[in-house]
Amino acid sequence: MPHTQVLSPEVAQCIDDCHHCATTCQATVAHCLEKGGKHAEAQHIALLLDCAAICEAATESMARNSNVHSTICGACAEICRQCETDCRTFRDDSFMQECADTCARCAKSCEGMAA
Repeated sequence: MPHTQVLSPEVAQCIDDCHHCATTCQATVAHCLEKGGKHAEAQHIALLLDCAAICEAATESMARNSNVHSTICGACAEICRQCETDCRTFRDDSFMQECADTCARCAKSCEGMAA
């Protein structure tokens, strides 16, 4: 029988939050490109893609119990906070507000892992 690691509830929740944030940011890129204008500005799209990528890296590092997962989670929290702030500027767009809320949840979860 293969060795399986039991994750703590906090780590399991953070993995879920990071995975959800990554997929939300990827979906938001598609939404923003479709909307065009300010939504599709290069810096905004790059931040969404960076957020998705670091969330995926955090998910993977926690799943394999990497010795550096707390460092990756710290970076993830920082980038998620930046993405949240950026998405909040689109006040009239509920899709963007949902992305901001998802980034905020992920950031809080990752801050717990980084501590």
